Amino acid sequence: MLTTFTLNGKSTTVDAPTDMPLLWVLRDVLNFTGAKYGCGTGQCGACTVHLRGRAVRSCQTPLANVAGAAVVTIEGLSPDGSHPLQKAWEKLDVPECGYCQAGQIMAAAALLSTRPKPTDAEIDAAMNTNLCRCGTYIRIRQGIHEAVRTESK
Repeated sequence: MLTTFTLNGKSTTVDAPTDMPLLWVLRDVLNFTGAKYGCGTGQCGACTVHLRGRAVRSCQTPLANVAGAAVVTIEGLSPDGSHPLQKAWEKLDVPECGYCQAGQIMAAAALLSTRPKPTDAEIDAAMNTNLCRCGTYIRIRQGIHEAVRTESK
C-alpha cells in the first residue's frame, strides 16, 4: 500500500505494509540508517525520531501513523551536522560506542524544542528513557548544556 509523508522536509511515498514499523521503513525501504534497532519494544530509544515534532520510538510506530505527517530523522536534523547538539556531541566527545547516540540527540532536540534552557533535573527526566550501554549519561547532559550555551551566543 502506498503511504505518503514528509521525511526530513521532503514529500516521500513508500510502498510498504501500513503495519510495518517506521524503523524498518526508514532503514530497509528508504536507506535512512541513523535510527538504530536496539530492542524492538520501545524501551531503549536507539530508534528515536521526531513525528509531528515529538520524539517517538520508530520501532513501535506503524507506517499508518505517519501518513500525511512530518518525520525527522537524525539525517534531517541538519544537512551537514551543524545542529548545535551535533556540534556539542563532537566537541565534548560524548559517544563511547555511538550506537545509541542518534536516538539520544533526537530525544535531546525534542527536549530543547520545548525547554530551551533545561535544568539538570529536566534533562534527566527527559532523557531517562534513552539507554546508553556505555553509560555516557553525564557527557550527554554536558552535551545538552553545551548546545544551549552555543545556541544562546
